[in-house]
Amino acid sequence: MKSKTIKVDYLARVEGEGALQVKIKGDRVTDVQLKIFEPPRFFEAFLRGRDFREAPDITARICGICPVAYQMSACHALEDACGVRVTGPLRALRRLLYCGEWIESHALHVFLLHAPDFLGYADAVQMAQDHRELVEQALQLKKVGNEIVTRLGGREIHPINVRVGGFYRVPTKKELAPLVERLKWARDVAVKLVRWTALLPFPAFEQDYEFVALRHPNEYPFNEGRLVSNKGLDIAVREYEEHFVEEHVAHSNALQSSLKTRANYFVGPLARYSLNFDKLSPLAQDAARDAGLGAVCRNPFQSIVVRAVEILYACDEALRLIDTYEMPEQPFVAVEPRAAVGYGVTEAPRGILYHRYRLDEHGVILDAKIVPPTSQNQKTIERDLKNFIPARLDLPKDQLTWQCEQAIRNYDPCISCATHFLKLELERE
Repeated sequence: MKSKTIKVDYLARVEGEGALQVKIKGDRVTDVQLKIFEPPRFFEAFLRGRDFREAPDITARICGICPVAYQMSACHALEDACGVRVTGPLRALRRLLYCGEWIESHALHVFLLHAPDFLGYADAVQMAQDHRELVEQALQLKKVGNEIVTRLGGREIHPINVRVGGFYRVPTKKELAPLVERLKWARDVAVKLVRWTALLPFPAFEQDYEFVALRHPNEYPFNEGRLVSNKGLDIAVREYEEHFVEEHVAHSNALQSSLKTRANYFVGPLARYSLNFDKLSPLAQDAARDAGLGAVCRNPFQSIVVRAVEILYACDEALRLIDTYEMPEQPFVAVEPRAAVGYGVTEAPRGILYHRYRLDEHGVILDAKIVPPTSQNQKTIERDLKNFIPARLDLPKDQLTWQCEQAIRNYDPCISCATHFLKLELERE
């Protein structure tokens, strides 16, 4: 019986440095390891001993693509610890800020990192030679998202205007007005791009996932809600650690998460969409149906369509928020520290992002825990690859390499941007 090992030394067009190793015996895949070898960054340790008001600015540095998610999860957890809830126009502004991040992050992934796979290009630069208008529209779409983040956050990367309790400064309605025409253009383009993604070639690969996402009674989730799944989970955010556990595996510097009683689960756009389709705006629902999606999507390759639907929704929601916005009297709610533990979960572009902080009576952070979406999806990525590869073992090396990398990019793993190309080695006994 022949054995071989597939080694993908560097994953390209994902955010960070990772590798893939697959062990095969005969026609059976015996082991799949998604290796995240980027060094640990110790942000939880950096936070210890710091004033709780510093956490949003420190955690924003974890990611240059989704800093808002880290700021918002930190703010919600710290406000929970201090017994404060942000409502009204300040809550709406947070939601608008999140719209900006979803637009820029999804536009980057869908059209510049993932679309080249479906069209047979090595990267977006090569793709632009034949699809110039598509790439230009994607870049402009991303720019619209960045403009929202800049307007509310003070700058487009690592915003500096977010604070526990709200913002340091809030915009007037007049200052938000220039975003309206840009967002109307973006919404029109997003409708067309949803249709475009629907025409891409998707392999038949539906899986039986346990989707986990926030669920809010009145809105598509960004900042608030209960944690639910399609297999019976329905808990408050503060119960997260009673149901989820992290563990270290030898082949990864990122901890892997699992449900204590049911192993791997799946967070991100497919989970959000499948658990909250009824909360999308009518325009986004119609676009999804026109693209051939039902109320649930279990094919990870179609995540590119779901992300495009979420771009459309974020544009639509941003316009609604600007239209109904009334400037609050104060840019923030006063937050007084106390000895307590606080919990927060928000929906980063890639899925739920959990923060937990323990404070002393002076507001000094004694302990912090942060669980990002990618670590929660690692086990599911490995399981999906184990199911995806067997039917493709007879492919030439370059095609197998391409399809393995494409399959991983379905999940938009966030390890920070990588510029390497894949190398695939087949070791035969």
